[in-house]
Amino acid sequence: MKSLLAAVKKGKVLVSDGAWGTQLHQCGLTSGECPELWNVTRRADVFSVAKGYIDAGADMIETNSFGGSPLKLGRYGLGDRAAELNEAAAAISREAAGVDRFVLGSIGPTGAILMTGEVTEEELREGFRIQAEALQKGGADVVCIETMSALDEACIAVRAAREAAGGEIVCTFTFEKTATGEYRTMMGISPAEMVQAVKEAGADIIGTNCGNGFDGMVEVVREIKKVDRLTPVLVHANAGKPVLRNGVTVFPETPEMMASKVNDLIGAGADIIGGCCGTGPEHIRALAEAIRYR
Repeated sequence: MKSLLAAVKKGKVLVSDGAWGTQLHQCGLTSGECPELWNVTRRADVFSVAKGYIDAGADMIETNSFGGSPLKLGRYGLGDRAAELNEAAAAISREAAGVDRFVLGSIGPTGAILMTGEVTEEELREGFRIQAEALQKGGADVVCIETMSALDEACIAVRAAREAAGGEIVCTFTFEKTATGEYRTMMGISPAEMVQAVKEAGADIIGTNCGNGFDGMVEVVREIKKVDRLTPVLVHANAGKPVLRNGVTVFPETPEMMASKVNDLIGAGADIIGGCCGTGPEHIRALAEAIRYR
């Protein structure tokens, strides 16, 4: 496995990929359909998404495994296929990335809440272990635990990934601006609280994804850097805040609009920059050009 930390420490801002769900829906994924099952039933389409980001200039791509925990897959009757579908996801992105680019094995939240008793710590730990192990087996260089909102689940995921895969770990949370102007997750966690907890659990790279466009991400990164100046920060931003147009939710920021804000995000302290909801290869191409020719 290659070292993403070593690449960041060379001082060059790296480019990540963009949204996966957005692209898969454009390929025909329907609401209520399991995206991870496409890793075996629609492999060519999944590969086209990964390759599209590589061709756009991304230094790394994620895997189509965000909802690949046994708990989430169990809602589709696929819980016993978690290892198979995660390994397939990593193999697809590995093929698209080649030997020079990084593959980040995506692990999202399970949707289960510990404090309500609907899941146990052991069930969470085992599920994350299965995912991390399969992603590494399929060719992922790094495990990316993302879109988290609860400290307990995120820390269990980080520790499980460390034990199972042993490689580098990214952990990102999703923050929203409150009525009082503070940034919090839906579980009330601040960026500072996130940093302390996931670093202690073993995360190597920290950050934020989804929930905000570049403007909000600049503020979140500044809050992170107030408490930790050294740990590399990854940002996957939405293409602006979603708006409703003619009954359809759209993300309004064009590739050029996002690229125009790259310097602000780098100035705040971001080391790896990519996209989340509403972004596609053209957004990543614009970000890559803005970063490389700044």
